[in-house]
Amino acid sequence: MDKEGPVKGKQMAELPVQTDMAIGIQGGKVVWIGKSEESTSLSSSQIINAKGRLVTPGLVEAHTHLVFGGSREKELALKQQGVPYLEILKQGGGILSTVRATQHATYEELLEKALFHLDRMAMHGITTVEAKSGYGLEKDTELKQLKVVQEAAKKHPLDIVSTFLGAHAIPAHYKDDPEAFLEEMCELFDEIKRENLAEFVDIFTETGVFTVEQSRRYLLKAKEKGFGLKIHADEIDPLGGTELAVEVGAISGDHLAVATDEGIEKLANSETIGVILPGTSFYLGKDDYGRAREMIDAGCALAISTDFNPGSSVTENLQLIMSIAALKLKLSPEEIWHAVTVNAAYAIGRGDEAGTIAEGRKADIVIWDAPNYLYIPYHYGVNHANTVIKNGKVIYERQEIR
Repeated sequence: MDKEGPVKGKQMAELPVQTDMAIGIQGGKVVWIGKSEESTSLSSSQIINAKGRLVTPGLVEAHTHLVFGGSREKELALKQQGVPYLEILKQGGGILSTVRATQHATYEELLEKALFHLDRMAMHGITTVEAKSGYGLEKDTELKQLKVVQEAAKKHPLDIVSTFLGAHAIPAHYKDDPEAFLEEMCELFDEIKRENLAEFVDIFTETGVFTVEQSRRYLLKAKEKGFGLKIHADEIDPLGGTELAVEVGAISGDHLAVATDEGIEKLANSETIGVILPGTSFYLGKDDYGRAREMIDAGCALAISTDFNPGSSVTENLQLIMSIAALKLKLSPEEIWHAVTVNAAYAIGRGDEAGTIAEGRKADIVIWDAPNYLYIPYHYGVNHANTVIKNGKVIYERQEIR
């Protein structure tokens, strides 16, 4: 999967596959790729025999809410009764319950929990992760979350890309003045930039949260401060968030389940990548999974992610999301693999180092208990990762139980 730039439109159906290959790794990077018979002349301190298994780049997780306190299993019954998420939010549940738990959790508790979830991601073949804040909704807790992400990146082998999502919801005491809350979040930009706590700034543009105009002003202020931009857009209501993502030059527009025809056309003619989150539709029991098929046909570059979070997509297993993408979004295996590797890497600003196996790149590689790339989305709900290599080092190896 060696291609410069994201893979767009119909090109996503063209997956380069090679057989009987060998990879040479030195200093954490890929230094040689060739036929297995040619590798016999190489010297090595360690040889890993894939034994005919599928070998791919490490998966790239382009959209997670990694750091949070508590859990929300009690809300599952409400979802089963058909209570809409926005109604749960109005009742003080949903994100607001996680906000309270995150505010009350200590830095150490949040760090331990984040490392636990990163371990699970790693064992499922993920080698690069985007992680958002957004469960503070006030200065101290937002900074606490970002500092947890920063420390987790030091302690864990996975590469972590940090995103500031302070504008994730409107706190109750700002219900009648969301502009004032956004201004409070803007006041954090300088400190976040100075301490290198986040690379991107994100906002939730949705009915009952932030309008397109509010989001535009907020994102442009972030851009002026030197941040890359992301946006939660067109998840529930088609407000024009997809168009806004393109307008402000966001690196990605995420969710996009109800993107308009105009939004899809603009996305296809831009550098912005659409990050599709089918696990959210699945977990919320929705019938409409979005317009990913139409987006690809129009020429968009798409990535796929878990949207790992405690309320609407409670899984670290990107392999499961690949199966949901096949079954519900009707994407082909080839399109899915592009969406969880090269395109996902470009969606978080890591297209030059993650998502492909190529000489000079980081040696982020997964050996799968699968005979070919078709098998992973086909055999759903389990972990197919046999060996996960990050920066040339084995960080996970499946153990036999016999």
